[in-house]
Amino acid sequence: MSIKKICIAAILSVATFSCQNHDSETEINPQDIYSKTNIFPQPPNRWMGENNPYYTEGYAGDVMPYYENGKFHLFFLHDAKTKPAGEGFHDIHSFETSNFTDFIYQGRQVAYGTASEADFAVGTGSLVKSGSTYYYFYTGHNATASFLSGNPRESVLLATSTDMKNWTKVKNFKITAPAGYYDYEFRDPHVFFNSEDGKYWMLVSAQTSDKKAVVLKFTTTNPATENWTVQNPIYTTSSSENYIMLECPDLFKIGNYWYLVFSENWSNNAGTHYRISTSPNGPWTTPQNDRLDGSYLYAAKTVSDNTNRYLVGWTARKTPENNAGGKDWAGNIVSHKLVQNTDGTLAVKPVSNLSSVFGQNTAISVEKITGNVSQNGSSFNLSAGSQVTFSKLQKANQINFTLNVSAGKAGIILAQDADTGSGVRIAFEPGNNRIAAYVMNSGSEDLMNYYPLSSVSGTSYTVTASISNDVCVVYINDKIAFTNRIYSIANKKWSIFSSSESSFSNINIKNPN
Repeated sequence: MSIKKICIAAILSVATFSCQNHDSETEINPQDIYSKTNIFPQPPNRWMGENNPYYTEGYAGDVMPYYENGKFHLFFLHDAKTKPAGEGFHDIHSFETSNFTDFIYQGRQVAYGTASEADFAVGTGSLVKSGSTYYYFYTGHNATASFLSGNPRESVLLATSTDMKNWTKVKNFKITAPAGYYDYEFRDPHVFFNSEDGKYWMLVSAQTSDKKAVVLKFTTTNPATENWTVQNPIYTTSSSENYIMLECPDLFKIGNYWYLVFSENWSNNAGTHYRISTSPNGPWTTPQNDRLDGSYLYAAKTVSDNTNRYLVGWTARKTPENNAGGKDWAGNIVSHKLVQNTDGTLAVKPVSNLSSVFGQNTAISVEKITGNVSQNGSSFNLSAGSQVTFSKLQKANQINFTLNVSAGKAGIILAQDADTGSGVRIAFEPGNNRIAAYVMNSGSEDLMNYYPLSSVSGTSYTVTASISNDVCVVYINDKIAFTNRIYSIANKKWSIFSSSESSFSNINIKNPN
């Protein structure tokens, strides 16, 4: 297959206006956004030509990362903006990267099938290499009435390649839900070679016949055959969790501990979760904070370069695409570095190359002070009910500061519009043990997302907010990541605020080199 490669550098030819500039500055053209700043990539426009309306710009869904020879291959489900009637959906595309800040788009890898085939829609999977062949196990999904009359809705299918570019579907390969399991929910195969067991393992997100969510295990000694033997589930949702599905399972080992990662989108704590064990079969311990980001990072899976391990998922877009819209499926790819704490729990921090992307310091410019505020250079002490407003942000920004707050709420406001009272407030709430994002509109605030602060001790927070277009990831103390979708940050002012006594020290804004 001919693949049109499009190089998306982390930051390319960014407009060089300063945050000190005011309303007279040239406004940013929204059409330029995704072509010029893309540390959180999404598929480009017209990736297969100009004529077919299906091949317009789309979104990145579930990511299936794979590492080899210095490159991370980020396969993902492509969610096209335009889907003509009769066409399938969620074909597999990919990016390549060596550092998680510069990406090369590789185009479509595995196409969806016809309305009469099991993969009319393609679902999440994974790949493994055996010998000189790559085996891509993926989900086939077909919910059309004519197909369901004689087939299960979901199954595990296979495509092979010798170069990770040209894939051939193995037409006679299909794994369906075994006896005792529901064939309507059977997806997201995760395949790897377990050296401790001497076998290939396949984990599948499934339900028992009585609709209990499980991570089901299959094993084989040869991934080229259909001889996958079903085993007992390695995890079953508890009565207190009662998750509908344990989507996109991932299993890996760091040191003495095994980690099971999965996602669910139905509870009050929806997002990417993890469990800890000393055995890949469990039993599993649930950490105090079992999510690896807030609810806006979903279906995250991990990949290792044999030195570090990274968490890669997608941050949800909104429909309609504004801050008041509802969370929708697919968006931009977001990557974090995973770190193991001494107690075996996991921490999340920025990828190492992120600091080199934002290398240009920009002086802050105060535009308005509300309430009682004292300033010493780039540090501010705020009394209760105070706010400091700064000049406009660019398309790509990194905001750094140290926040000390022990009560109430304090944080930043992005996409701020004083005339309409709109924006998004990211608030540190130590009393509620959380960081939270609120959508502001004419004086009202709606909770959009939140994440526990329990893994950060004390009330001093070292904060790095990395912003690219409408994705904002807040890192705290190199322990926590809090990802959000915030539209209209560029060309809008931003603020720090506090409802109690607090201090913001050494505020620093960095823009791309």
